[in-house]
Amino acid sequence: MSARWHKAPPCARWDRLQPVKSERSSDGISLLTAAALLCAAALLSAAALLTASPPADEWPQFRGNPQLTGVAAGPVPATLKLLWTLDAGESIESSAAIAAGTVYVGSQSKDLLAIDIATGKLRWKYRATDSIGESSPAVADGAVYVGDLAGVLHAVNAATGKPLWTFKTDAEIKSSPVVVGDRVLIGSYDSNLYALSRSDGKLLWKAETASYVHATPAISAGIAWVAGCDEIFHGIRISDGRETVQFPSGGYTGASPVRIGDWAYYGTLANEVIGADVRRRRIVWRYPSAFPFYSSAAVAGDRLVVGGRDKKVHCLNLKTGKAIWTFATRARVESSPAISGDRVYVGSNDGHFYVLDLASGKKLWDFEAGAPLSASPAIAAGRIVIGAQDGRLYCFGSI
Repeated sequence: MSARWHKAPPCARWDRLQPVKSERSSDGISLLTAAALLCAAALLSAAALLTASPPADEWPQFRGNPQLTGVAAGPVPATLKLLWTLDAGESIESSAAIAAGTVYVGSQSKDLLAIDIATGKLRWKYRATDSIGESSPAVADGAVYVGDLAGVLHAVNAATGKPLWTFKTDAEIKSSPVVVGDRVLIGSYDSNLYALSRSDGKLLWKAETASYVHATPAISAGIAWVAGCDEIFHGIRISDGRETVQFPSGGYTGASPVRIGDWAYYGTLANEVIGADVRRRRIVWRYPSAFPFYSSAAVAGDRLVVGGRDKKVHCLNLKTGKAIWTFATRARVESSPAISGDRVYVGSNDGHFYVLDLASGKKLWDFEAGAPLSASPAIAAGRIVIGAQDGRLYCFGSI
């Protein structure tokens, strides 16, 4: 977590949304409940179509897909070269999205940028209300969404950069938007997770937690999963915003969770990585460290890879939480790793972009950017894009 992170206040009560009382039919089933279930089923069927893995030439949101696995759908060249750089003017902590041959990224200059991935040329620039911090764009059906530090979620035409709509929350946004069916989800430092209509930005529901919602929600089985700054892991139903699961994490959490099967994985500021069985609502293993984890994990096969503030990249066994290998850098690793095939791609605050062997942790290649890389890499169409805190955006691939 960057120096701008403020420690969350002590946890207050989680305010549950109460079910609506309704008349019952002769067979004892609530008529309103039955109708709601039918509507929810239709919604979630549509949502399932939008939560599938993206095509190989796209990385449409933070961590690449709604489950936040950090795994690329397509291959990356074995030998990388720097193809182009672009100066965004100020620090880039937002991680890029890639769709339809275009890179979308936000910067502290208040700008959302659209860049041709083949040439590095700027296509358009959209001015947000305030600086774009760690909120990373999400792209779907011709629109791009991103939050800013004024607490505004922006919907922008992906082809032209023209505004579509905005929605104002009551505090800064560092969470990244996720698109599910007809709605877009976003967390805010006003302690709420919001669901908004994609078409016009109207509020559909909001779910209140006891502290900042910094993490990006992972989507699985019609539920938005959020590891909270209130030290609670939440499962919020996408159809109506009702809580379905909660259990304590034991520490503030800025990292976004990965959802695989019945499991969730995430690091905490209490110096642990957690493996939790969400069906049983319990933490199965904890991996301790001397320093916090702010990086969001990537998961591929039986391995989890995550960066730590102990200046290391950690690879853990998915089922046991035991360390398989660690790789030492020279500064905090707040960048969230991405995986393609048998390789790990990750930035470090030491100013280097690293390529590591997934099996052994051996360094295969690195690039010296010269400024901290706390943003996370985006991988699509055989290219890798990552921003640095000096405002430079880098694209790697092969010619």
